[in-house]
Amino acid sequence: MSETNTTLLRGAKVLGGEPQDVLIEGERIAAVGTGLDAPAGATVIDAAGQILLPGLVDLHTHLREPGREDSETVLTGTKAAAVGGFTAVHAMANTFPVADTAGVVEQVWRLGKESGYCDVQPVGAVTVGLEGKKLAELGAMRDSAAGVRVFSDDGKCVDDAVIMRRALEYVKAFDGVIAQHAQEPRLTEGAQMNEGIVSAELGLGGWPAVAEESIVARDVLLAAHVGSRVHICHLSTAGSVEIVRWAKSKGWNVTAEVTPHHLLLTDELVRSYNPVYKVNPPLRTEADVMALREALADGTIDCVATDHAPHPHEDKDCEWGAAAMGMVGLETALSVVQHTMVDTGLLDWAGVADRMSHRPSVIGRLTGHGRPIAAGEPANLTLLDSAYRGVVNPAGFASRSRNTPYEGRELPGRVTHTFLRGRATVVDGKLA
Repeated sequence: MSETNTTLLRGAKVLGGEPQDVLIEGERIAAVGTGLDAPAGATVIDAAGQILLPGLVDLHTHLREPGREDSETVLTGTKAAAVGGFTAVHAMANTFPVADTAGVVEQVWRLGKESGYCDVQPVGAVTVGLEGKKLAELGAMRDSAAGVRVFSDDGKCVDDAVIMRRALEYVKAFDGVIAQHAQEPRLTEGAQMNEGIVSAELGLGGWPAVAEESIVARDVLLAAHVGSRVHICHLSTAGSVEIVRWAKSKGWNVTAEVTPHHLLLTDELVRSYNPVYKVNPPLRTEADVMALREALADGTIDCVATDHAPHPHEDKDCEWGAAAMGMVGLETALSVVQHTMVDTGLLDWAGVADRMSHRPSVIGRLTGHGRPIAAGEPANLTLLDSAYRGVVNPAGFASRSRNTPYEGRELPGRVTHTFLRGRATVVDGKLA
């Protein structure tokens, strides 16, 4: 990784606009304009034609450490994040041991500091052991060195309404947020894929949309009743979109995220029985995909979050029923968003910056990320060659795992440079 120095980005399209020069000095942006002179000894990067975005922020990353280092570590996960253009990720709590105490979240936070490839903000568990029975040490995690502000039992739903209410009440005191994995467990027992025509034809247990939508409806009502903040993880159905849209029309403090794979892939892919397409929540229908895209475009869905879920080869290279759920996504997220949202005209690059950097930073209460590209701001930046087209080859991933649904698929866009507080973590598409 290169040391912090002086760098001049020449002719970059800031948020997709007119070409400008951006001068980085130390950890901050020194100047933005045209015809800027390169100081003596500065590194000059020809960024002509490339898109300059604020460093991406992921609200939903599984780094697996501690406990499942065979899938991913904080180091390998943050390397993957940097390659994908991310300068900050929120690390989910379903580790072993669970991140339900100040000690565990501080361990993850310190590992992130040591890796140096992107900032790691731990997400604390809502309940002890993710068991849904007793609130975890929310206040202690908030007061720890990690300063946790987001709490989630992701991987499991906080299905007990009383526990969910108490959690919302607790975090209200320090402006925290509960990020809910919306899945009514009784409605998804034995479920293997989206409930619909395809599941019926394949004879696989169906995962109904209402299992998600019923929890979303309950929790936006609870958040409104308590006056607290709820964030809906990996929203996946058209019905959930309508509930969130309604809640926002009421002025309630509700936010939601969508994954790249739910913006592109449908349950038709499950006909292959390839476990790489097995994910939670499941891939839905084409109608759901279109509704999710429209909701991201109009702001009903606040942000894109990867739900990067690495698994070792043996957990995915097996029969469908035994396979683990999840997909890696950090290194392909921006390409999928370009393909589904920018190239289709639904979002411009300023919109991408809003949905993949600014809004997730605000929801996660991060400072120094998601900021404007302007003089005096922290130099957390992503440079993208949007004209690039390439076939996804997981053999070259920085992640320890290879369970991508995009292998062999051509996708647009390639991150050429990522800067974390002025220091290049990725140069010419490779880790620095």
